Amino acid sequence: MTQPLLSIVFPAYNEERRLPKTLAETLSFLKNQPYPAEVVVVENGSQDRTLEIAQGFAREDPCLRVFSESQRGKGRAVQRGMLEARGEFRFFCDVDLSMPVSEINRFIPPALSADIAIGSREAPGAVRYNEPAYRHLVGRAFNSMVRLAALPGLQDTQCGFKCFRAGVVEKIFPCQTIMGWSFDVELLFIARRRGYQIVEVPIPWYFNPDSKVRVLRDSLQMGMDLLDMRRRAVTGCYDRAV
Repeated sequence: MTQPLLSIVFPAYNEERRLPKTLAETLSFLKNQPYPAEVVVVENGSQDRTLEIAQGFAREDPCLRVFSESQRGKGRAVQRGMLEARGEFRFFCDVDLSMPVSEINRFIPPALSADIAIGSREAPGAVRYNEPAYRHLVGRAFNSMVRLAALPGLQDTQCGFKCFRAGVVEKIFPCQTIMGWSFDVELLFIARRRGYQIVEVPIPWYFNPDSKVRVLRDSLQMGMDLLDMRRRAVTGCYDRAV
């Protein structure tokens, strides 16, 4: 296989219900694109048939590769998938596809060429569908903390759709230390410290009531992660060459 222009990475934990539709839709979308692409699924310690389902799709389509990561955490699964990916642009996203898969073309050439492009539910032109008010308020409160502590100017660091150039992946993902929900804030923080360009792409986003985020518990943990991240920055953890 020639080097793909695009790799789409799905971290997958207990996704036997949603994964078949998502893979079918994604693979169908890619077959209609003019560029070579691949899909990478990283199963992350599921107790259901997630791995079996992904492997079944992979037997039918050589564009799909499947890995199993026994160390739990969405950040761990994304890190594994992005480093295993072979694309010039590597895009990770949630299995629920709360952003339509067709929007991915807006993150890569010819529409956009950036070191890092992140989906944003807050940038001008973005639209949220069916999100409860309390979830929006909690998200905005956390983003205010992120902007104050780490990433001023970025309006939405937690949207689960992000695209990185391959060279950026190889430099910053090995430095990742947070494997829980705040992992992408850490990655963007490292990237900005190293001078990489980050662009927000406004997207249509559909709230999924089956989200695995537990608002109160996970928000507290993410706050602690921000403090840990600042401590690592002070000690020079993120400045070591890879």
